[in-house]
Amino acid sequence: MASADRKTIIVGVTGASGAIFAQTMLRLLDADARVGRVHLVVTDTGQRLLQHELGVAGSLAELPVRLTGTRAAKIEALPNADVGASIASGSYPANAMCVIPCSMGMLAAIASGASNDLVSRAADVSLKEGRPLVLCVRDTPMSRIHLENMLRAHDAGAVIMPAIPSFYHLPRTIDDLVTQYVCRVLAHMGLPQEKQFSWQGQAAADPRPATGPSMRSTAAGKRGKRPARGARK
Repeated sequence: MASADRKTIIVGVTGASGAIFAQTMLRLLDADARVGRVHLVVTDTGQRLLQHELGVAGSLAELPVRLTGTRAAKIEALPNADVGASIASGSYPANAMCVIPCSMGMLAAIASGASNDLVSRAADVSLKEGRPLVLCVRDTPMSRIHLENMLRAHDAGAVIMPAIPSFYHLPRTIDDLVTQYVCRVLAHMGLPQEKQFSWQGQAAADPRPATGPSMRSTAAGKRGKRPARGARK
């Protein structure tokens, strides 16, 4: 694939729990031949998250290598305070962006158009330019403020994908859970993955129980007959 045809992707990482989602995202993007450039922006709390949950620390420039375990030549780490970076302008030809994980504070900044750091500014640019923006929010329970901010961001064009794993693909490991979720995020960014499990339908189950009495009859048998009025128990 010619370098001019390869996609440029922006990945924002904030302090919400779920560093493993960000790590898996970067590893898949690094291995994807359709991707030519990845701009990684990690907030201060995001860096604390990486150290706490993954044991990954070091300078900003070292993060791509430490997170992927590769040379990570296509991944460029940008300071979150650098609001003059390339991705802060709509004239820069990025193709898609995700914030993974996305804290409720970052969601609020994006939903309000605050643009007070590079993650929120790049997200604002994605929305105004009509580019795919996926927000992997991760916090529960959700307050009314959280829900209203999600709706506001959704109405502006973002895809809201809470970091909720699925189980219909019968995962056996944490990696299975994480990879399936991240693959679905990438699909919404225009990068479907071969590793993603795709549901192909299921034959309708026989409504009759395979063996044994029905639940109703079993429950009735356990209860037994009600004693007559006045009779001793």
